[in-house]
Amino acid sequence: MTHTVTIQSSGTRFEVNEGESVLAAALRQGVMLSYSCRNGTCASCHGQVLEGAISYPLLPPNALSDEQQQQGEALFCQAVPASDLLIQAREIDAVRDLPVRMLPARIQEKVLLSPTVARLRMTLPKGQRLQFLAGQYVDILLQGGKRRAFSLASAPHYEDYLELHVRYVEGGDFTEYVFNEMPERAIIRFEGPLGTFFLREDSQRPILMMAGGTGFAPLKAMLEHLYQAGNKRQVHLFWGARNLAELYQHETAVGWNERHQNLQYTGVLSEPEEVDDWKGATGWVHQALLNEYPNLKNYDVYMSGPPAMIDAARHAFLEKGLPEEQLFYDSFDFAPR
Repeated sequence: MTHTVTIQSSGTRFEVNEGESVLAAALRQGVMLSYSCRNGTCASCHGQVLEGAISYPLLPPNALSDEQQQQGEALFCQAVPASDLLIQAREIDAVRDLPVRMLPARIQEKVLLSPTVARLRMTLPKGQRLQFLAGQYVDILLQGGKRRAFSLASAPHYEDYLELHVRYVEGGDFTEYVFNEMPERAIIRFEGPLGTFFLREDSQRPILMMAGGTGFAPLKAMLEHLYQAGNKRQVHLFWGARNLAELYQHETAVGWNERHQNLQYTGVLSEPEEVDDWKGATGWVHQALLNEYPNLKNYDVYMSGPPAMIDAARHAFLEKGLPEEQLFYDSFDFAPR
């Protein structure tokens, strides 16, 4: 049995097969709903069910409270229709025409940016090129049908390579391979580009960016794209980590701050070590942002990092006047084995 889903704002309709999620059905039919993690932790795909019923047969909606569910809010990456639906959801046009491809890539360079973060630069076969928007991610394809998502840390104009920032996770299928087993010039396969986290260039509002850990990667791509395009919008980048070593490209960000008049950079450490000799901001990165920008009404905010940071910041930013349509985020979570 199939069910019909209608998006209230546009009138767009699409069919959902039995057992299929709303998001999966939409993407299959070229309807680009906002999404990121696809596992129910980031809430990028959240919307409202106005009419009809849904269920969550695979995973409970961790990113929604019981109260939000009772009010009809839903995570469309996990929600399976139990009837025809009328929904409110954010549609994204810019990624509609970008082909999602499966490609091989050769690892040309592996560099440790910190004891726990490796930079991989990989090249595609001769004559191949990946079209993507700065901020999007790819899925690394592993044996047994497993996938691991990593944001592209390089901007689209770098045609010679694609860059990933891989944080070591003990016992992680892919990260153990990268740090301990990957041979020189290894071949991997990936699918992409994926996700709807990218720079909205039709806006003229100043930009606030906030990263946690390797959430720096997609923001780095966005900033490099802005500079390449000659965009003069004001940007303030906040990057949070536990200690200075985990701000693994701190000097790169400081260099941007010095070279670009329209960029301000603030590093934030939650647990600085004595060896860091840190004189900068401390505490939670989203609170550091709010200390400088107590009213967010006139800003576009882009944030990327662990789910706990994203969840805390999302609620805090909306309370401080940020319209939800001016908030864009990508949530990084470690996949279970």
